[in-house]
Amino acid sequence: MSAKAIWHDVECGSYSADLPLWEELARAGGGPVLDLGCGTGRVALHLARRGHRVVGIDLEPALIESLRERGRGLPLEGVVADARDFRLEDEFPLAVAPMQVMQLLPDSTARVACLRRVASQLRPGGRFAAAILEQMPEPDDSPPPLPDVREVDGWIYSSLAVEVAVGDGEIVIHRLRQTVSPVGELGEEDNQVRIATFPAAQLQAEAAEAGLLPVARHEISPTDIHVGSTVVVLGKAG
Repeated sequence: MSAKAIWHDVECGSYSADLPLWEELARAGGGPVLDLGCGTGRVALHLARRGHRVVGIDLEPALIESLRERGRGLPLEGVVADARDFRLEDEFPLAVAPMQVMQLLPDSTARVACLRRVASQLRPGGRFAAAILEQMPEPDDSPPPLPDVREVDGWIYSSLAVEVAVGDGEIVIHRLRQTVSPVGELGEEDNQVRIATFPAAQLQAEAAEAGLLPVARHEISPTDIHVGSTVVVLGKAG
């Protein structure tokens, strides 16, 4: 397994609070399901194991390679593609963008491009559900977070969010990544993730440019170690 896939698993793989909602939407829509920014398959594998056919796209080949390996024998396809410019053979009754995928796009122009591609892949009456973080919760007296840790082939991988910098229109998450080899050698590196911040109303306005209209909103509650999110559901005219 590549280092990129391992770190993706360490930092994203344990989150499960949103899975019941994606499963509920998949049952309502039927298949197939399009999973944007699927990574190593946290959501795609969950749905495929429950009988839903899933097509996952991600820009990173190493993550798609891991998804394909894990999805053998399941109704699951992984495609290396840019969410702003992709074309697939299928039309989908449901597309999802979990875990702030839309906020990894750098600006409104990129989001509208993505939304237009999604709209083109949806069936008439199809739905697109995107999870966003509208704002960071206010600091409180909670203890600092523990690192995300995973063991792979005798190596220990640890990732700790050491700073969350809230700026004008973005949040920058600074992480310290550490490894311990099977013989005890320590390695470390810094990692940053930038998340664009915007209200749900702005995403809805951008979606309207792509022909997608608001249908519903769902709230995913925070957990002890993860912030909550708002899921904006958008619809294509039938």
